[in-house]
Amino acid sequence: MSASPVTGADRGPGRGRRVILWRHGQTSWNVERRFQGTTDVALTETGVSQARRAARLLASLRPDAIVASDLRRAAHTAAELATLTGLEVAHDEGLRETYAGVWQGLTHEEIIARHGDEYTAWKRGEPVRRGGGELETEVADRAAPVVLRHADKLPDDGTLVVVSHGGTIRTTIGRLLGLEALHWESLGGLSNCCWSVLGEGARGWRLLEHNAGTLPEPVLGDDD
Repeated sequence: MSASPVTGADRGPGRGRRVILWRHGQTSWNVERRFQGTTDVALTETGVSQARRAARLLASLRPDAIVASDLRRAAHTAAELATLTGLEVAHDEGLRETYAGVWQGLTHEEIIARHGDEYTAWKRGEPVRRGGGELETEVADRAAPVVLRHADKLPDDGTLVVVSHGGTIRTTIGRLLGLEALHWESLGGLSNCCWSVLGEGARGWRLLEHNAGTLPEPVLGDDD
């Protein structure tokens, strides 16, 4: 049996509220395939360019509010959209990437070599404290309420942009859609500066777009 979807507040007629979950731009650790987690890594020049390019598209959707992780890579990405829209960015540490303990700073290959059984169990969908850190469900427990709290402040038919991280976005989407945690992996990762769109329907949140962006990009990050 699947979990019950999490819904926002009641709304009037129209298309309903929309939530755009936007992953930050590229960092040097993304390129090196190092697990960032809560490590505060800055954007590369490419990441800044990605953020500016994507911000132009997202600004055309006329968002009503922006909320972002307080880690620099997400905050800087959000600032590019704020510059174009004139909106203030609310920063919330609840939107940070998954804390992954001793995995943080290791490359993909190093994680497999040193923590192969743990990595394999995680990929099978088992609840794993990667590196001794957070469970994916615990990430959803802190991030999804932040999204809902800001979405509930939107006008009918309003749009919220949430700037966060690949793993956190995946778990948040899974929670809002009411999927069991075992199936969150099936959503696939987000490329740098790409986004997913959730729409509020009569029976809860629906996935309208996934990994949307300007150009196809490889998924480089913690949640691939």
